[in-house]
Amino acid sequence: MKVVVDRDRCQGHGVCENEAPEVFSVSKQGVLTVLDESPPGPVRPQVEAAVTYCPTGALRIEED
Repeated sequence: MKVVVDRDRCQGHGVCENEAPEVFSVSKQGVLTVLDESPPGPVRPQVEAAVTYCPTGALRIEED
């Protein structure tokens, strides 16, 4: 699994960080950092929730 961010769509709402804080971090300026682009399997449900609940649809999962 690889996490992909569409930087043009991301507005830094932080929903992803709330869902999967070990994978996503959003600065006070609203800049998203992906801490682990290929997170381990056990956090997949949290990453899927981050993708699902992203208000701008800026996240997706690509299979390796």
